[in-house]
Amino acid sequence: MSIHVDAYTSQGLARGILGRPGALRDALEDGGSLPLERAAWMGFDGSAASAPGSLAISSDDVLVAVADDDTGTPVHAAWHHIELEAGPYAIEGDLATLPGFDPGRALTRPSGGFLLLRDVRVSVRDLPEAGVGVGDHALVNRYAVDRIRADLMLGFFFPGAAVDEISVS
Repeated sequence: MSIHVDAYTSQGLARGILGRPGALRDALEDGGSLPLERAAWMGFDGSAASAPGSLAISSDDVLVAVADDDTGTPVHAAWHHIELEAGPYAIEGDLATLPGFDPGRALTRPSGGFLLLRDVRVSVRDLPEAGVGVGDHALVNRYAVDRIRADLMLGFFFPGAAVDEISVS
């Protein structure tokens, strides 16, 4: 089964088919690059989209990856709406935590560089005319997030990001 991937980087968007067997998370977490086949590159520099071909993007350069693979979404999760800023993108989605999760007392921390969000919307903050990308789920590079807005403290989920807490009424 081929996995369609939209890989958002600080320089633009690559859209193609995952060029290796396995899940998208495995491709991103192995520390190498994200290989895409039949990929087109659309940069922010105003140039025309590239012709389909092979492309490899360093996993560290991927800010958000939206795919149509099976994520293995947690079954007994509490979902929290979050808004993120990473590079030129505004990202909205829902982040899973286990029931009863208390960020102030949590002993476990997320592992890996990418966190799963569901019901995702990605837009370019300075180019609203570019539209909004949507997906059932996405993997977000937690080390590339600049700002977080959420109903609970998630600073350790996204090291180095500024946190804007919102109150839940």
